[in-house]
Amino acid sequence: MNLSVTLRSYSRARVCRNKATVSVYRRLSDAPEEPQSVKTRRTPVNATVLLFPGQGSQYVGMGRGLLKYGNVKEMFSVAQKVLGYDLLSLCLNGPEKDLMKTVHCQPAVFVCSLAAVERLNHENPAAIESCVSAAGFSVGEFAALVFSGAMNFAEALFAVKVRAEVMQKASDQVSSGMLSVIGRPQAQYKYACVQAREHCISLGIQDPVCSIANYLFPDGRVIAGHKEALDFLQERSRELNFTRTRLLPVSGAFHTALMEAAVEPLRDVLRKIEVRRPEISVHSNVDGKRYMHDKHIRNQLTKQLVSPVKWEQTLHEIYQRAQGQEFPHTYEVGPGRHLGSMLQKCNMKAFKNYTHVDVALAED
Repeated sequence: MNLSVTLRSYSRARVCRNKATVSVYRRLSDAPEEPQSVKTRRTPVNATVLLFPGQGSQYVGMGRGLLKYGNVKEMFSVAQKVLGYDLLSLCLNGPEKDLMKTVHCQPAVFVCSLAAVERLNHENPAAIESCVSAAGFSVGEFAALVFSGAMNFAEALFAVKVRAEVMQKASDQVSSGMLSVIGRPQAQYKYACVQAREHCISLGIQDPVCSIANYLFPDGRVIAGHKEALDFLQERSRELNFTRTRLLPVSGAFHTALMEAAVEPLRDVLRKIEVRRPEISVHSNVDGKRYMHDKHIRNQLTKQLVSPVKWEQTLHEIYQRAQGQEFPHTYEVGPGRHLGSMLQKCNMKAFKNYTHVDVALAED
């Protein structure tokens, strides 16, 4: 992969040690890594967690007022070289129909979320210095990994570009989608998917796909698959004990077997970029567990395409603690407050220490 020095400029993590402070702030530079040392253990009250949103959180106006922070201007400049179009203009001005496309919104959310990190570093540098854990929803994992020092900004953005393109291509092969579902406690989501697949077979659809794509919070799921399967679920929502269903504005059935065609192209690009062990804990969507090494990251990121996002399980992993132990402060860095809403439903005690760092400032 022929990425120039300029495109590789968001370099490996600079882990700055200052007595008891461990800074994991990532800078745009080609400076070599500083020598590593043992991290100082932090009490939960002094620790922070960063959560990075995924596709669906984007909106026209992202990035407004953020160019004054840190490396944001250079990040968008690098993005224009990697992507081949003016991402900043698309984020600020739309048109919305173009920003909503998978090939555009995934890079947009990725860059804007890291721009929010720059804003947070300016407004509250201690929040960055004290970060001990991070997680990202779907494409948000790439931003979390860049923040952790596991990936270079430009190379990760190139991987996101390829990922978005192959996911869009896979989506174009079959009429499919994603259905947000909130159910009663007695709802049986997997059995509902079985019924939907049987309905598709009765319509003559071979090898129909309908499965849980996202575990969001208790009784909150996203089910994805063939359009006919999702229609079946909506029509029979009452008898399936679903209290609310809503089709998501996405192009396909992400995180299901219908994305199989996207796996090998993403695996190929991940082989070509440098991946390192994260400097902080980063949790995988596949099982909620911490990434351990570079091979683990590559394997899980490709598996994630065809596996459900286990976000509820990830939150349990991050916030598990002994009775009476205080919770860290959580920052959602990026567009929207979706992850905060899910945290509130999964763990109200952790949510009490939640702050959203948006990617647009109010007009002066």
